[in-house]
Amino acid sequence: MMNNPKIVLSGTSNQPLAESVCRYLNMKLGNAEISCFPDGEKLIRLESDVRGCDVFVIQSTCAPVDQNLVELLIFLDCLRRASATRVTAVVPYFGYARQDRKDAGRVPITAKLMANLITSAGANRVLSIDLHAKQLQGFFDIPVDHLTAEPVMVRYLAQKKMADLTVVAPDVGNMKTASRYATALGAELAIIHKRRLTGQEVLCEEIIGNVEGRNIVMVDDMISTAGTICGAARMAKERGAQKIVVGATHGVFAEPAIERLTEAPIDEIVVTDTIPIEAAAERLKKLKILSVASLLGEAIRRIHSNESLSSMFEHFGKII
Repeated sequence: MMNNPKIVLSGTSNQPLAESVCRYLNMKLGNAEISCFPDGEKLIRLESDVRGCDVFVIQSTCAPVDQNLVELLIFLDCLRRASATRVTAVVPYFGYARQDRKDAGRVPITAKLMANLITSAGANRVLSIDLHAKQLQGFFDIPVDHLTAEPVMVRYLAQKKMADLTVVAPDVGNMKTASRYATALGAELAIIHKRRLTGQEVLCEEIIGNVEGRNIVMVDDMISTAGTICGAARMAKERGAQKIVVGATHGVFAEPAIERLTEAPIDEIVVTDTIPIEAAAERLKKLKILSVASLLGEAIRRIHSNESLSSMFEHFGKII
């Protein structure tokens, strides 16, 4: 166990989640004054003494992405200059993870840039949940602890006890994730072949597997514009599917996601609180929000105590 005291701090992007994490850890959230100069520049002043401490700063880089990212970088620099022994950037939702390669000429690899910025700002390690591109772990020259919200989602879905269940991967890239869900839920597996037309439009071409007369669960790491998940749900319904439940770790809900999800033949949408989505919940009545506070809290406890994180996922739902 690390002898240095443990302190958890929060940026402004998702303070309710940080408070829930602290409740799990049975400790108080550290104090920091976050304000802006008249021209909009961010100022962070620590009110908790962090000298010699093991510090965890929780900040999702969700919308407004650039503002929340800069706030995280300033927080990290502030902690380093305040002589924290170790600083862990806890980024439940990691923005810019989709830009992980050059898929066209003259474009940046922004995910690598974000890794460089976070490291240079003063982070000693990073803790995140369901990165859109798992290879992002290799972009960092510091340890990255990559969690998954699958135990949280599986426990909730298992409690629903849906009969004749098929887990549908909304695209081929999601096949391994869908296979793990199918195994955990004792369900069959189907895959949708899609073709992306634009950044917001996708065309679902074929379903590999049987969905007729079946209850359907579709899972993804995020719902952004909802084009993929809604197209997949419509195709499944056309092929005779019964109840359709979709799940995602990150509810990004960029426009026109809410409108699409409202109109789609989806019975329930399940996301976690890695991103604050109270506004979306008011507009989307079929939305269910699960908390990852205990998942993050247990990971923070284990990191501080130098215990294994991988053992958290040996049995889904063990600590959740």
